[in-house]
Amino acid sequence: MAVFALEVLTPERTVVSTEVEYVRLPGADGTFGVLAGHQPIMAALGIGVLEFGPFQGRRRKIALGGGFAEMHENKLTVLARTAELAEEIDVLRAREAKRRAEERLKARQADVDVARAQIALQKALLRLRVADEK
Repeated sequence: MAVFALEVLTPERTVVSTEVEYVRLPGADGTFGVLAGHQPIMAALGIGVLEFGPFQGRRRKIALGGGFAEMHENKLTVLARTAELAEEIDVLRAREAKRRAEERLKARQADVDVARAQIALQKALLRLRVADEK
């Protein structure tokens, strides 16, 4: 199968820079896939699992916190708000983030930003799911 370049970047670091056969991305309007030779695209990404492979002989997963993807000249660049490979996820930290988000949502106090708490809960649940699937 043909390969193409994949680069996943956050403001802090390069998460992945490698050649892959496929990538499945969490688009803002649903999941979509990219293979070598894909037409140029630019797409908004939601919170979800980015799956790619093979890398070191297996498929890999990243917990992606939204962003943008651009496919151009057989290179897919993902600019993500946050991105963690499954094996990098600190499960205890993710559980604690989930607990805090749930507490903020239960409190329903005037100073609680409900939308931010819901996003925090969604990200924590995603991180736990991706870590569990590694």
